[in-house]
Amino acid sequence: MKTLLINIKELVQVRENDILKVSGAEMSQLPTIKNAYLLIEDDLIADYGEMINCPSTNIDITIDVKGKMVLPTWCDSHTHIVYAGNREQEFVDRINGMSYEEIANRGGGILNSAKKLNETSEQELYYQSKNRLEEIMKLGTGAVEIKSGYGLSVEGELKMLRVIQKLKSNYPIEIKASFLGAHAFPTEFKENHQGYIDLIINEMLPTISSEKLADFIDVFCELGYFSVSETEQIMKAGNKFGLISKIHVNQFNSIGGVKVAIDNKALSVDHLEVISNEDIEILKNSKTMPVALPSCSYFLGIPYTPARKMIEAGLPLALATDFNPGSSPSGNMNFVVATACIKMKMTPEEAINAATLNGAFAMAISKTHGSITIGKKASIIITKPLNSIYELPYAFGSNLIDSVIIEGKVII
Repeated sequence: MKTLLINIKELVQVRENDILKVSGAEMSQLPTIKNAYLLIEDDLIADYGEMINCPSTNIDITIDVKGKMVLPTWCDSHTHIVYAGNREQEFVDRINGMSYEEIANRGGGILNSAKKLNETSEQELYYQSKNRLEEIMKLGTGAVEIKSGYGLSVEGELKMLRVIQKLKSNYPIEIKASFLGAHAFPTEFKENHQGYIDLIINEMLPTISSEKLADFIDVFCELGYFSVSETEQIMKAGNKFGLISKIHVNQFNSIGGVKVAIDNKALSVDHLEVISNEDIEILKNSKTMPVALPSCSYFLGIPYTPARKMIEAGLPLALATDFNPGSSPSGNMNFVVATACIKMKMTPEEAINAATLNGAFAMAISKTHGSITIGKKASIIITKPLNSIYELPYAFGSNLIDSVIIEGKVII
């Protein structure tokens, strides 16, 4: 099946095959073609160029998108989409003055979600999660990483990962799974950290490996959660089972998590609301992708990742939603891009690069996703008529998506 899009006002994020991420000053460069065409063959991008060179034969479907722009779908590299229920009461508690840490200390937060999840059947968990996945696909996300971490038990964690696998089987979207058993310590292991770590290493990881349930291993490295040494122990164990590290780090404190992540060749370090000059220097000499989660900062009222400082230091940066019930109950990458521009002072070009190509790199899929490149997956957003690409973050409260195609299939 060959589908041809014609009269594209601007084809955005056009790249060659060998460009897998952009860093520093390169992030301000967003290659485009005006008055363009795009040819899709089955689930892949087959060709593109200026309309003057547009093919006219052997086309099955032709779509005229005059006045509209086309860009690659968003690559959301950090989500917790598989969860049960919600934590709306905690939202009100924070309005009334309680901090995230205070809520967690009284058994709320992650432990609250774990309790709900373990009381929810796998079938019901899948139903709730698929609705969220369908929502983000309609909002333009064409690749997503989903974490476990609300089970905090052998059965609960495996249930989450099996739901992720089922979503992957049933939807035409690239899904990567992260095992985040080290999200928090269950109440029964509050005074026995090594006991829970042993459970992760000796019981969870072997089953996850044998059933091929995860691509990555993640740890919440933070004061009150997993220490730097505990994080390293878990990362090394996961690596032995073939899982690449992706670490929650520097959300509230800089405690050395970035260094241990780099030392263990983590694919990404995520959050980084608090980052030291030393952390930046360490990241400069690595292949690890820093990932910012502006929706989380917005929702919790905490500092934003210092994007300008990091980009000006020559670092790459990716953007993701952190979609979860407690600190970022939204999977809207359009809002993430807008918030990065408004609150983090990223240019629209930088934000779009961070949400597409660099987001793909943070999931190890930038050879197949994240740009308009021949041979990559035909996952694209077709906007409504726009004055310029700047209108996407500028009109932050408007839905400017006309249609979404993911791996050659029309979603909306």
